[in-house]
Amino acid sequence: MCSLARRQRELASLYETAKSLTALGGLDDVLQSIVHHAHDLIRTDFTYLSLTGTDGRLSVRASEGTVSAAFLAACIPADVGLGGKVLASRSAHWVRRYADSTLIDHDPDFDRLVTTEGLVALLGVPLVVRGRAVGALFAADRSERAFQADEIALLRAFADHAAVALDNARLYEASRTALRELQIAYGRIEEHMAVVERAQAIHEALTGVVLRGGAPGDVIQLLADQLGGSVTLLDRAGEALVHRESASGPCRTPSETGLADAVEDAHRSGRCTTSADAVGVVRSVASIQAGDSRLGALVWNREAVAGRNTPDDTDLRTLERATHILGLLILKERAVAEAGERLSGELLTELMVGSPGISPAQRARTRARNIDAERLDLVLVADSPTMSPTDLSRRLHDIVRDFRGLAGEHLGRATMILPSADDDHTVEEVHRRLRRALGGPVAVVGERVVHHDWARAFSLAGRCGAVMRAIGHTDLGATTGRYALYAMIFDTERVGELDRFLSDSIGPLLEYDRRRGTELVDTLSAYYLHRANVAATARALYVHVNTLLKRLDRADSVLGLDWRRENDLELQLGLRLHRLRAIANA
Repeated sequence: MCSLARRQRELASLYETAKSLTALGGLDDVLQSIVHHAHDLIRTDFTYLSLTGTDGRLSVRASEGTVSAAFLAACIPADVGLGGKVLASRSAHWVRRYADSTLIDHDPDFDRLVTTEGLVALLGVPLVVRGRAVGALFAADRSERAFQADEIALLRAFADHAAVALDNARLYEASRTALRELQIAYGRIEEHMAVVERAQAIHEALTGVVLRGGAPGDVIQLLADQLGGSVTLLDRAGEALVHRESASGPCRTPSETGLADAVEDAHRSGRCTTSADAVGVVRSVASIQAGDSRLGALVWNREAVAGRNTPDDTDLRTLERATHILGLLILKERAVAEAGERLSGELLTELMVGSPGISPAQRARTRARNIDAERLDLVLVADSPTMSPTDLSRRLHDIVRDFRGLAGEHLGRATMILPSADDDHTVEEVHRRLRRALGGPVAVVGERVVHHDWARAFSLAGRCGAVMRAIGHTDLGATTGRYALYAMIFDTERVGELDRFLSDSIGPLLEYDRRRGTELVDTLSAYYLHRANVAATARALYVHVNTLLKRLDRADSVLGLDWRRENDLELQLGLRLHRLRAIANA
């Protein structure tokens, strides 16, 4: 019960920390909150978070616990100490006694602070933003100690939250930069309004589209109508998102040759690039950016005018200014989508953690998203060998909208809760759409929810998924019912049945291994896995053939029968189920 209470407290703290990330800005407050929660749960003497500055040195940005002012003001090179090891490897490291550790490169100045502060044991985990280690979160004690795996995992979770906060702050600043650039563009349009009437008309029309809540497609259509020819919106990968033709001045289909180079030139220069192809089509390309973030590009194609292939500066400025408007619309759409994903994930977590049952608040929140919580009767867990659960969850968000359900990452698994009249068909449909989006293998497991107990359905689906992977099924969509043969492994309510079967089939071997510290169960499992080939089994176990034969003889005496010559189906099945249970419980 104590362990459960602690786990609930950890989840609640992580949830509260995650909620603070939804507010843009206030980076220092968010980092301090993360450090406070981490310190409160891990219960070390002090906890602190350091970031790498532009000078390549680590400095403290937030701390909790009694730490001297000199320690907090310290700046050390980012390639020494435990922090250097954490940043270089982008993984967690800890030392039992910092001063005596020979596994790290010591910095004399920091070592003096360690002695003054009385720092002894230190654990550090990296803060990784978009694949780059930008800092570290530390937990320190003034006495010698070892850090347990659950403490490391918990601190890593808080570090991941801090990394999200840093990334949010960067994106927020990028959007503010784009907004400032847009405001500057508006100011310049107003300054030239008297002499550039055409530019004024386009600007007012574009503004009207935005104020009416128009989408990027509306802006593209307006540009095509005003400028003539055709206008295409490209995404970051260069794929066409929206294409519109002018009704009054259409354009022949241009050649795609050189388009990628033109987009790259526009992005690098920050200005329009113009060129003409062999069939007489002039193409201008403008990059859509928000700060350093590339959002896409605008391509304007029109028929060449005899003797003049260079468009008016006013038209090019119009195209460039339209990129600011489109950048703002794209950022808005992205922010709305991300907010929706966060809310969907939060609701999914609330239902999972609070199940069984639905609270009035949960029912109201789901109803506000046009979702009937009473009908959320199928839990799906997805797993891909090529994509992380976080990225996989984003793909599920694109799918779940059509099902009026919820999606998110729960306990490290990409998860969906949705209504279903035909579970097998629903799981297969989600798998089909998800596989098409990924372009690679993905496994989707579904479990029907009984009495609003989403947590139990999630547990069964997740454990069944582990069994599926263990038996080599990595690319399909199926309900747990399809794996009823293995239900004793992943259904916790049937653990007694599994224990009785294992006791009857391999119980003597398990007891012998437990008392003698031997490996008879693993030996027989490998023996059957290699089709009773003694040489292959010995190689797999890294033992001599004679050693293997002695173990097999020992198994004869323990089992009290000649299992190699008699009907050993029950023995093989027991060994197989024992191995699969270990995988499902991992």
